[in-house]
Amino acid sequence: MSETDEDRADALFHALADRTRRDIMRRVLAGEHSVSALAAKYDMSFAAVQKHVAILEKAKLLTKRRNGREQLASGDVSSVRSVASMLSELEQVWRGRIARIDELIAFDTTTGTDQED
Repeated sequence: MSETDEDRADALFHALADRTRRDIMRRVLAGEHSVSALAAKYDMSFAAVQKHVAILEKAKLLTKRRNGREQLASGDVSSVRSVASMLSELEQVWRGRIARIDELIAFDTTTGTDQED
């Protein structure tokens, strides 16, 4: 991955590392919500929810638009897919390592080599 891709991954995973932000993402992926309606769902100040929304927006996981005095937030499905793609890449690396370990164990078993020697 390029440095830019790594920075993007850092921003995405930082944004999703918080449970409130993950919950906000679930809500805005289901449909557009005003930031004030989102704030009403949490036991925290409106300003705190705004900060969570700003982090998600900076990571490009959601977008905001104005409708009169309201700020409406909606989830960006393509960004969520990019997170899934990154996780899939990491999973493939680990699956490859596990497969290699399995091969080594199978080889050890067929050659009769004892690991504890």
